[in-house]
Amino acid sequence: MRRDSIFYKIFQQSPTLLFELLENPPANARGYRFDSVAVKEPKFEIDGVFLPPEPESAGIIYFCEVQFQKDERLYERLFGEAFLYFYRNRDRYSDWQAVVIYPARSREQSDTHPYRALLNCDQVHRVYLNELGDIRQLPLGIALMVLTILEEEQAPEEARYLLARAQEEVTEPEASRAIIDLIATILVYKFTNLSRREVESMLGLRLEETRVYREAKEEGRQQEAANLVLRLLLRRFGELSEPLRKRISSLPLSVKEDLGEALLDFSSLDDLLAWLETH
Repeated sequence: MRRDSIFYKIFQQSPTLLFELLENPPANARGYRFDSVAVKEPKFEIDGVFLPPEPESAGIIYFCEVQFQKDERLYERLFGEAFLYFYRNRDRYSDWQAVVIYPARSREQSDTHPYRALLNCDQVHRVYLNELGDIRQLPLGIALMVLTILEEEQAPEEARYLLARAQEEVTEPEASRAIIDLIATILVYKFTNLSRREVESMLGLRLEETRVYREAKEEGRQQEAANLVLRLLLRRFGELSEPLRKRISSLPLSVKEDLGEALLDFSSLDDLLAWLETH
């Protein structure tokens, strides 16, 4: 299971969960959004960033790293990229914080000595999920994160417990649905070898009603449409270049459907390229 990607999905759905891990969360935590940011020179992208509400001037930016595999250059990369991005955007932010989430201390970079001042200051927060305590005694949001590290034998029972707890504790329907979606997402990622019906039976709910199922269905439709258009273009013009295939695959579903009809009138690859330029 790619736990870093599932955490980023969790943070996209519920950005405030990150701040439940901090002793002093910002007062405007509910206004933050989770995103990725790019630095042009030298070019790189930081995947996990929590951005303060836009109307505010010079807010605090939070860099987040979820690290489930040992990386002996993690802090070099994290601090190097964070400092450069903060430098390039100094007028936009008044301060920075960094949160690194590990399943256990054993996954942390071995040589931390060069970064001892940063790692022991109040701007950098290291979270070890296996040290947060009994999952049933934790706040619901943090319990969801701990669910990702449980063994497969224990995870289904604790997931059902958290589902029942969410229905009891969360009175707002939309918030309750968001938690149910997160639990379903975690189990779907954890048990990739199981069918949808097996996961439904494990959780006692229908995945058709959850966000993870709707997203998976949409991804399936996107892929089917891309495959169909690429097959038609292959028969018409022969093998396409890899950049052109990627460009077509990345088109929105509605545009892929339009392309599937339009390509019947193309007489050359130039027609395809001209159509793509206008769409």
